[in-house]
Amino acid sequence: MIHRRSLLTAALLVPLVTACVPGESGTATPASGRLRLDYAYYNPLSLVIRQQRWLEDALPGTEVTWVLSAGSNKANENLRGETIDLGSTAGAAALQARANGTPIKTVGIYTRPEWAALVVAKDSPITEVSGLKGKKVAATKGTDPYFFLLQALEEAGLDGTDVEVVNLQHADGKTALERGDVDAWSGLTR
Repeated sequence: MIHRRSLLTAALLVPLVTACVPGESGTATPASGRLRLDYAYYNPLSLVIRQQRWLEDALPGTEVTWVLSAGSNKANENLRGETIDLGSTAGAAALQARANGTPIKTVGIYTRPEWAALVVAKDSPITEVSGLKGKKVAATKGTDPYFFLLQALEEAGLDGTDVEVVNLQHADGKTALERGDVDAWSGLTR
């Protein structure tokens, strides 16, 4: 039997939980009596915990505020803007944010590398990554699917300048592919 506390812990660890580091910018812990965190469609357990109000039940007297995160880049923006105390983000996005001076600290890790995929429409003539040269590819810059795209291009002998990256949030990238507005989408598979 899975207990609420186990689900709560798991949700806060999927896929990577980050928080601001004290002494840099922001705070490492939320203000007394208040907790602000993100929920995201790429973090399904956060959706359950938010909908069931398990965090609110587990922390009586704490004001819990949920902020929708459309991607790791948005979670990192929310941490930088101090609109959340804890955020779920992909590992590469957290690493890039930290390298760019965002004062975040990893407080939990859960990994599933198969979450990122590079796809084309089912009727597309493109059958290999090299076929993307000169094409439009939707991806959310600063997220694992974006880095996955860059790695796939490199392995095919191309680089990021060989394609036109259309910077769209994950769900918008999928929609753009379905509409035919882009030739490929590097996004989340769940």
